[in-house]
Amino acid sequence: MYISELNLHGFKSFAKKEKIKFGEGVTVIVGPNGCGKTNIVDAIRWVLGEQKYSVLRSGKMGDVIFNGADGIKPLSVCEAYLTVHNNSGKLPIEYSDIEIGRRVYRDGESEYYINKTPCRLKDIHELFIDTGMGSDAYSVIELKMIEQILSETADDRKRMFEEAAGINKYKQQRQSALRKFDAIQRDLDRINDIVQEVEQQVHSLGLQLKRFNRHEKLSTILFEKDLSLAYIKIHNYQSELIPLRKNLSESLTIKNEKLSDTSLLEKELEEIKKTYVSQQQELQKMQIKLQKLEKDRELAQNNILIWNEQFKSAEINMNRLSNELSSNQEKKIHLLDKITEYKKDIDQLSPSIKDQSSLFVTKNNEFQKIDSEYQTAQEHVKTIQSSRWKAQERIADERSVLDRSISSIEEKTTVINHLSSKIKILEKDQEKYSIEQEKIDNNTKKQLEKVNKIKS
Repeated sequence: MYISELNLHGFKSFAKKEKIKFGEGVTVIVGPNGCGKTNIVDAIRWVLGEQKYSVLRSGKMGDVIFNGADGIKPLSVCEAYLTVHNNSGKLPIEYSDIEIGRRVYRDGESEYYINKTPCRLKDIHELFIDTGMGSDAYSVIELKMIEQILSETADDRKRMFEEAAGINKYKQQRQSALRKFDAIQRDLDRINDIVQEVEQQVHSLGLQLKRFNRHEKLSTILFEKDLSLAYIKIHNYQSELIPLRKNLSESLTIKNEKLSDTSLLEKELEEIKKTYVSQQQELQKMQIKLQKLEKDRELAQNNILIWNEQFKSAEINMNRLSNELSSNQEKKIHLLDKITEYKKDIDQLSPSIKDQSSLFVTKNNEFQKIDSEYQTAQEHVKTIQSSRWKAQERIADERSVLDRSISSIEEKTTVINHLSSKIKILEKDQEKYSIEQEKIDNNTKKQLEKVNKIKS
């Protein structure tokens, strides 16, 4: 697993789109002070999720965006994409090339991407956890960072060693599990509080239920008592109504006698009312006519004032227009004189203009020919440069293959030399063993001859 490519646009000093390729071996970036070498390391750390702007040598996160230069306007967004070659399969993803991207705007809003797909910062942290790569891992070590690591506390150094040992993933899982346990404990405490509140409400509702049952019993008793009281009152009212009905019948007879006298008076009153209503209507009509006449008088007075003002303004405009007419006639005479002068100048300059236009046409044709030749030359240079870059890449690849083959050949030659030395040692040992075997055989023969002599 190694970083194969870094694409930058708008990050710190990289105003235009830049692509930096890294090989599998060692890649060295050389340049003078202030040319932006450290910005590349900051970009790698930033893409991997660094949130401390002080580590990125900035006052705030928006400072990583290109702020402009001579002839170049500042940008409103910056982005960086880091391609990681997952040849060993160490990252838990099925792709061989993984592209991690980050984008930030002037307002501080950040976006994260994995293979052009939007994701969370947590997803990037989980992807590179326990791999040695990360915004605060030991794989990204800047200038003077070793002294800072040695001067930090034991806990900070411990975190780096734990990252290298590959246990940070399990520590984070343990911390997340503990946080979940704390949240569940808080929820349980809240549930206990709710249960206590509900029990108190149940107790109060039980008391209210007892009171309601008692009230219901008392209300039924009261209803029965009210019924009996109403029955008694109705009986009393009926006994009182009998003499009242007699009095009512007598009063009705007296009333009928008096109605005949009042009918004549009512007819006279109605005639008087009719005359009053007719006179009232005539008065209202006269009031309406009077109001209309007053409105017409006011309108006439207003129109007279408006017409006087319009007449005065018309007189002023007539005087002004007469003055302008005299001045415009003078200007017209002056402009006609200038037109005659300009026509004379045009007649004098027309042959020289024709000569200059023909000269311009010839020069323009020559310039277009030279420009077309320049464009073709530029395209040829671009093709040569692209072929040169491809050739350099091939040379670099072949050189890495050559270096690997040379190292393997050297290893094999050392193995062969070691084996040849062992073979020589074994041959010497074999010669010694053969001489000793001959001695042993001779001794056995002599012993056998002695034994045969003894037997004979």
